[in-house]
Amino acid sequence: MLKKFVNYIAGETELNSDMARSALGIVLNAADRQGSQFATLVFENIPGARTLSATSGVDVGAATGIIARLIEQTPGGRSAVAFQMVRDLQNAGLGNEQISKLMPTIADFARAELGYEGVGHIGDFLGAGEAVEKVKVA
Repeated sequence: MLKKFVNYIAGETELNSDMARSALGIVLNAADRQGSQFATLVFENIPGARTLSATSGVDVGAATGIIARLIEQTPGGRSAVAFQMVRDLQNAGLGNEQISKLMPTIADFARAELGYEGVGHIGDFLGAGEAVEKVKVA
């Protein structure tokens, strides 16, 4: 199913399959670092997705330590991860138009193939809505 996901992204964004795979890995890694439900759903349902995310994290030099991951889930850390994700996508060769097509394409696939309805914008991939709810409760 990971190949299907990558091929779908490639077809919808006009990226070649290597760039589509790299872009998906970068987005999944950023989402995972935020503790996003989206990342968890993808990892549980698409074999190889967690490995792709981890490999992408190593490739871009993402934080891996427990303390660093906790810091990344603070409001300032969440912003830093989102900005870094966009920079990493740009460094992978994606332009602004391709990045803007990428997010809705990932969301469309997640809805169609995984039944995920929680993605409306980039912040949803990174668990921003979940973070706001946690702050309201606290």
